[in-house]
Amino acid sequence: MQGIEVSEKLQMFLQFLPVFFLSLSVHEWAHAYVAYKRGDPTAKSLGRMTLNPLKHLDWIGSIAMPFISFFTGGMFIGWAKPVPVRRSNLNNPKIDDILVSIAGPVSNLIIAGIFSVFIMLLLKPAGGNENIIKVLWLGVTFNVFLFLFNLLPVPPLDGSHIILNLFPDSLYSKLLRSPMIGTLLLFLFIFSPFWKYFISIVEFFLKLFARIIL
Repeated sequence: MQGIEVSEKLQMFLQFLPVFFLSLSVHEWAHAYVAYKRGDPTAKSLGRMTLNPLKHLDWIGSIAMPFISFFTGGMFIGWAKPVPVRRSNLNNPKIDDILVSIAGPVSNLIIAGIFSVFIMLLLKPAGGNENIIKVLWLGVTFNVFLFLFNLLPVPPLDGSHIILNLFPDSLYSKLLRSPMIGTLLLFLFIFSPFWKYFISIVEFFLKLFARIIL
């Protein structure tokens, strides 16, 4: 029986991988697309303005970490290769950098909404494919998490760009300019008591999606 449970879990994980790669690819494409529209062709010239996941894969964040988190039974972790943006190319560096930054998280919220629609359509007929519904709900959960997590005002997350542009002279912004301090702050936050409050916000959003679906 234990072997069957592991097999089912592995099957679910493998089925979720396309959703995972799609979610990361759309996130990075959104950054690249908005940057291009606002005057910076850097990502487009490097072939990053695409939904092809191979262009966005980070061998550690997109391959190694998801499998490690699966086999260790921990929280599902993964990320894509960041899209390069040259702020100096943007039409209005301050405003456009904010728009480029929020484009990724907003795209994940949209994906969560699209997956929710598919779930509703599958729930209508009796005997809808339960396994597909589970995979799609994992997609909703993952994208809601990405939406909120990336808005945290800590480097290298997208939310840090918003703070740096809105409050460039603040003490916090000056601290954020140090990659080492930003990474340290992020790890401290994840392993602090505040993390459970962040997860509560994620769960609140998921309950809203569940109410809409049902």
